[in-house]
Amino acid sequence: MNLNTTNQREDEILREILSAGGSCRVSFLAKQLGVSLETIRRNVRNMEKREIVRKVHGGVHILEDILEPALSTRLNKEVDAKERLGKAVANMISEGDSLFLDIGSTTAYVASALKHHHNLFVVTNSVFVAHTLASQNNNKVFMAGGELRPHDGGAFGTEAQDLIKRLNVRFAILSVGAVNAEFGFMLHDLQEANLARLAMDHSQIPVVVADGEKLDKRAPVSLVDSRDINVFVTDQQPSNEIMEFLSLNEIDLVLAE
Repeated sequence: MNLNTTNQREDEILREILSAGGSCRVSFLAKQLGVSLETIRRNVRNMEKREIVRKVHGGVHILEDILEPALSTRLNKEVDAKERLGKAVANMISEGDSLFLDIGSTTAYVASALKHHHNLFVVTNSVFVAHTLASQNNNKVFMAGGELRPHDGGAFGTEAQDLIKRLNVRFAILSVGAVNAEFGFMLHDLQEANLARLAMDHSQIPVVVADGEKLDKRAPVSLVDSRDINVFVTDQQPSNEIMEFLSLNEIDLVLAE
């Protein structure tokens, strides 16, 4: 089973299905994307093999276990674990450090844990993170530009990418939707994965943070290359399979107390 959905067409199909409420007809997808029915069917077949979607009676729907809730919902899940994770990551960061923080709910808790740090240089594509850390303790906060997504307040356009390309920070703090021993760190959105990879390229220490609920789960998009990740922060002891994956890719494990 290969969940590495890096095909732009498949990402567009996922977005259209999500916009339609999680299911729709193949003919609707073909019309929305301006392609043939066969193009949609071919991509859907590939996605079905990877257990991302299921095709039924001329329609297609996303499998429930890979859907990602809105940010407001995720902020209220696993609160204790995310608070511990936020503190663990904050302890890695010194006064005056530079860092990128993405739009994940766990990185939102990292931002909250950094409230008492001073002189931080923060780059983010998250309205929540920018609001949390701006205008205090002499921090410099740069908000990546572009249109904000309604469900999480994140920016992912060319303006956001251009800002990240111009900077080089010490830490890139990245959240993920799943951690899988076979496919590594995984996300629910191709745009998020692309921006995360860009942030990794323009940082010295890429850090992935995820609560224990994400372990041994799956999501549609792989964050490659896992060998570029330096540290993985979680709150539960990973399975032997994930430990082997971390060792193989020389990724340090930090367990939040």
